[in-house]
Amino acid sequence: MTTLSDRLNINSQIEHLQAKYVGTGHADMTKFEWALNMHRDSYASYVGRHDMVSYFGVAENESVGRIKYDLLKKMLLPCGIPPKSQDESDEEMEGDDS
Repeated sequence: MTTLSDRLNINSQIEHLQAKYVGTGHADMTKFEWALNMHRDSYASYVGRHDMVSYFGVAENESVGRIKYDLLKKMLLPCGIPPKSQDESDEEMEGDDS
């Protein structure tokens, strides 16, 4: 059975990991931010593994350099333009009333 001190210790460890590593997420993370981290982590992993880049190159009939360049370009906006946050939408609505 877990005690209150165990729960607090686990929560402090989770908070420490979330502060240390960007991709671990937090309670206020949006679905878009989570998908962005997943895509960027995947692309970074692909670029770092020569065998994966070679496989992609053979599959797409492109050179290894072109594949790496395309993956690095995709890392800029892997999920497209970010959606407007709720705060920005509320401010625009208030501005339209005048």
